[in-house]
Amino acid sequence: MWDFLKSKRAGSDPARGSDSGQGLTTGGASTRFLAPEVLSTISSLELLARAVVEGFISGLHRSPFTGFSTEFAEYRQYMPGDDLRHLDWKLLGRTDRYFIKKYRADTNAQCHILLDASTSMSYSSGGVTKFQYGKFLAAALAYLANRQQDAVGLMVFDSVIRTHVPAHNRTGHLRTIFGHLENASTERETSISGVLHQAAERITRRGIVVVISDFYDEPAAIINALQHLRFRGNDVIVFQVLDRNEIDFDFRDPVMLQDVETEEMIHVLPDLLAEGYRATLQDHINAIRDGAAANRIDYDLLTTDRALDFALFSFLAKRSG
Repeated sequence: MWDFLKSKRAGSDPARGSDSGQGLTTGGASTRFLAPEVLSTISSLELLARAVVEGFISGLHRSPFTGFSTEFAEYRQYMPGDDLRHLDWKLLGRTDRYFIKKYRADTNAQCHILLDASTSMSYSSGGVTKFQYGKFLAAALAYLANRQQDAVGLMVFDSVIRTHVPAHNRTGHLRTIFGHLENASTERETSISGVLHQAAERITRRGIVVVISDFYDEPAAIINALQHLRFRGNDVIVFQVLDRNEIDFDFRDPVMLQDVETEEMIHVLPDLLAEGYRATLQDHINAIRDGAAANRIDYDLLTTDRALDFALFSFLAKRSG
């Protein structure tokens, strides 16, 4: 996919939607979620993830969404040998009776986060690259999963899997994931479909698999690889991350475009290219979205100017469903 190398308007910010400010006001509170360009100034991914997730969860205190591995089902009377961690102490204090909270799902599910580190992810028309945004999202989801007592794993890939951190929930594991995310960089071309097939073979225990990428590959090959993950029994969630200008192609003057993976360059006149480009990109997005839906894979399109609360809300809503 062509990168935007230079233009007379290259320094201008892309158009922002009404939901792309510093976040979403909740319940009349003054606290707002941080915009991606603000998050990029935070040096520690751990602090960034905590700020995003804890602020987001506090804003959803009236929400029915309780996480993505635990869903409260009912109470039952305490029996000798039951884990006291599941005892409802508040109910005990009010009624002097012992009851255990039952959940529909196990509390130690596995969540594997797959992050695309190919060169195309380095593009930015504003303050945050697609790869930075992907890092923010991966860190927030890892923190959220760890907070839910789930085992978290990480794969960073381009044409092959460059980093693989197996899923664990032991003490200190989250910092290991943050460390690998902070050190990850974009250097090579990608082969998303091939890597997803590799990942499907490496993930031996079924769980939740989150794929974060711009998905610049053949849609049929991508869907086939996602089917492989689904065939292994995983719940798959796909976040397609694009820059706003990749979608809008908001250029008026002649530009020089460069393919960031092959470094091939071409001069184009936006007036002649824009309509066909937008149609081609939309067809690509639709093919991935429709293919995901046909295979019961959750799909979300995110742009790097959107606050991360939208991604987290969508994630939690789908896990609750």
